[in-house]
Amino acid sequence: MPTWLKITLGVVGIVAAGTAAALWAGSARWQRATGQAVDSLLQATLQGGIGAVDFATFDQLPPPVAAYFRFALTDGQPLVKSARIVSAGQFNAGESAESWAPFEAVQVFTSQPPGFIWNAAIRMAPLMDVRVRDGYEGGRGSMFGAIAGIMPVIDQSGAPELNAGALIRYLAEAVWLPTALLPANGVVWTPINERAALATLSDSGVTVSLEFHFDDAGRLTRIYTPARPREVNGAYEMAAWEARFERYEAHDGMQIPVEAIVEWQLPDKTLPYWKGRIVETEYDFGP
Repeated sequence: MPTWLKITLGVVGIVAAGTAAALWAGSARWQRATGQAVDSLLQATLQGGIGAVDFATFDQLPPPVAAYFRFALTDGQPLVKSARIVSAGQFNAGESAESWAPFEAVQVFTSQPPGFIWNAAIRMAPLMDVRVRDGYEGGRGSMFGAIAGIMPVIDQSGAPELNAGALIRYLAEAVWLPTALLPANGVVWTPINERAALATLSDSGVTVSLEFHFDDAGRLTRIYTPARPREVNGAYEMAAWEARFERYEAHDGMQIPVEAIVEWQLPDKTLPYWKGRIVETEYDFGP
């Protein structure tokens, strides 16, 4: 379990006794800071149109990747410039045993350059949320959390492991704006076999790779890496990581998975920690 989450679980009951006014003020401060982070992210994106999908270029890609793009995209549609994705589900706060807590989150993505801000509320106690804001911008990952938006429990940014982990997350979650996975957005595809390919993305000195696995219909079913940085007791260790996707829906001319489960695959156990569904999507395709 991340150190910050252990601390959170230990003190959330104390903060739950705080006044309604303090909770309201903390929430307001949190939303202002999140809005500023989102504004910074969007201001860094390329201005103007950024191109369109061209099925004719897919023949140069590994066959399962080409099949995926033909399934997920519409020929001639503009590339996604930015996206707003609303999700809900459960977050596992346990490590030795599963301890699921409900969450709601709003995530803003940009594709050129790659970046995101994830703003989540995890319900750790009745009427008490832990606010978490994760991000990636300009080669730097960040993670900030506060009980009720008032009491900080984590504030990290810029560590090489955090940077790599955040870009891995971006590459995996780009399935919700699938034009971001095109070579036009810097993703390099290398064949593995008839149903899998390796996606590699470099940004601001950070380079990461993930295995993408597909079914016969071209649907992406899972993403895997044998080594993703995992924070344990204040230090990072490498662990296998996997995300699995289910139930596709059409959103603005794109097929995206709307249900997923994410887990660490440790030597002695499998530790699922996120399972959720897409509630709402909003895409900006540029002028």
